[in-house]
Amino acid sequence: MNYDQKKVLVVGMARSGVAAAQLLRASGAVVTVNDSKPESELGDQLKPLDGLKLERHFGCGAMDLLEGQDCLVISPGIPDSAPFVRKAREMGIYVIGELELASQLSRGTLIAVSGTNGKTTTVSLLGEIFRNSGKMTHVVGNIGYPYALASLVSRNKDVIVCEVSSFQMETADTFHPHVALLTNITEDHLNRHGTMEVYTAMKMRMFQNQTPNDFAVFNADDPGLNGLPSQVRSRVLRFSRLKEVKEGAFVRDGKIFFRMGQTERKICGTDEVYIPGPHNLENALGAVCVAGAMEVPASVIRHSLKTFRGVEHRIETVRELDGVTYINDSKGTNVDSTIKAVQTMSQPTVIILGGYDKHTSFDPLSQEIVRSPMIRHAVLIGETAGLIQHSLEKAGFNHFSHAETLREAVENGRNLAARGWNVLLSPACASFDMFRDYEERGRVFKEIVNGLK
Repeated sequence: MNYDQKKVLVVGMARSGVAAAQLLRASGAVVTVNDSKPESELGDQLKPLDGLKLERHFGCGAMDLLEGQDCLVISPGIPDSAPFVRKAREMGIYVIGELELASQLSRGTLIAVSGTNGKTTTVSLLGEIFRNSGKMTHVVGNIGYPYALASLVSRNKDVIVCEVSSFQMETADTFHPHVALLTNITEDHLNRHGTMEVYTAMKMRMFQNQTPNDFAVFNADDPGLNGLPSQVRSRVLRFSRLKEVKEGAFVRDGKIFFRMGQTERKICGTDEVYIPGPHNLENALGAVCVAGAMEVPASVIRHSLKTFRGVEHRIETVRELDGVTYINDSKGTNVDSTIKAVQTMSQPTVIILGGYDKHTSFDPLSQEIVRSPMIRHAVLIGETAGLIQHSLEKAGFNHFSHAETLREAVENGRNLAARGWNVLLSPACASFDMFRDYEERGRVFKEIVNGLK
């Protein structure tokens, strides 16, 4: 796509919007930037735009800025059903998101990873694998580093590993990964998408432009993906920790294997994968599939699985104090993710739950807590505290208490936990009722824990 001298309106000045504006100016576009917040509230996040020739409109809506625009680039936080977005389409304006824009203007081989859970761990692991193989690698997308920034510097021989959200796929058009991986699908973001059918359709848009020369990777153990591989045109690889697959990655006798065509390679033992838990074994198997499709040597994959330490805010040990281990799983932003954290616990645990309401059911989590021999008490916080309490009571779990703040929740957890226990933050909810994002929530949790005397 050629944006030279095209008039482009970029709406939403968070990281992705600022990066989109930078990339568009570098591509010769005539750029207008807009955010409903006043410039004084946006602060330092606008600094990368200093010195760039831009028309700026802050503290106002975008509706009155559409006239004369060739293209509208919207933030992932803006639904494509927003009135000004619908108006733009009615006016014949090309509407895309930063991810789509970046994919049009970048160079290199694109790897995409999506799913309800496991995305960040899998893309981070893949970044390690490809770097260890000697490739210049950019890990981008929903992980927090905008794809547009990588597009400014990418080269043909580079590898782009992109974490893709369902929000970003609403505005996907030509997005075309050579290898695309779907980790799993469980109930999430229904406050945005409305139904599981729409949510699943957004995830599947990642494969829409693939050809038989590309690869689609699916989790064979996830019932939410049943029937989806038949919808793609690319070559399908599967991964499973429970059974052998025809082509892809699987476990046999405690060892990870990758099979494609007539070739089968042993990668390593499952006990050699550093990151713990059955969900992380699934993430590792998915990464093995992608790396195998890209012909990365087995020795490089093995070394990466043995040395990769995981990602911040995902079942991250913060410290041990008075025999109690404090674990930060702030990235547990939905029910299924927190279920996986619960299943990973091997010591008695006080769990901190609650946050922003995404209109999903907490019943599967409550049932898992009842089944778990390790969850001894739940401290409930945030907007969803009452909903979670009702769900726990319905499941027959009555060992819970409430806290007004995260600090109070940590202090309650400390008072409840005995030596040899865990205090686990895994909220099963987004953070927007109390924090800017899960990263801020995780950082605050770690600050509180590290400040305990």
